[in-house]
Amino acid sequence: MSTPVRRRADGVKNRSRIIAESQRLFSTAEAKVSLEAIARAAEVGIGTLYRHFRTKEALVEAMYQSELDALDSEANDLLANRPPAEAMRQWMDSYAKFVVAKHAMHDVFRIALAPRSTEGSEIRTRINATIAKFLVAGSNDGSIRSDFQPDDITVILAGSVFPAALSADCRQVARVLDLLMAGLRPAAHEAGH
Repeated sequence: MSTPVRRRADGVKNRSRIIAESQRLFSTAEAKVSLEAIARAAEVGIGTLYRHFRTKEALVEAMYQSELDALDSEANDLLANRPPAEAMRQWMDSYAKFVVAKHAMHDVFRIALAPRSTEGSEIRTRINATIAKFLVAGSNDGSIRSDFQPDDITVILAGSVFPAALSADCRQVARVLDLLMAGLRPAAHEAGH
């Protein structure tokens, strides 16, 4: 009777080791990280890794659940304490730091954000939900245009922050985010309505 419980405990331990080693390798590696390298570092077989994570994207999504939770929590705090447009721009800085910190996994993270025909990306869904909070609050107070969808912003962020982050030029990242925020603000004649 203790065998199924032990197997489940081993499975949980293996999954945790895979995630921990993935985070370590992705944040320190200079080159692309293979699933085989992750399995070796976690001291599990490749079959065990695939049993827990069917794709590299699924592994990435599992790795960053806590960081996505933190980004969402920060959005709530910012919206509670700042005007929506200011809160959104500050949140974008945190999002950019989240992206910049991913070193060897920019390609994988970009893939995880991309739409998939068979299943949605959990990362993209979570980021869209967070961005929606800013768009609704900003639309309600007139500080953010109401003609954008959350996914529009996610796509723009992925397309602009990734390349700027790869250059490691913090000033360029800030300029790109300022430009995006300027595009989200209503025109002066619209804001007066």
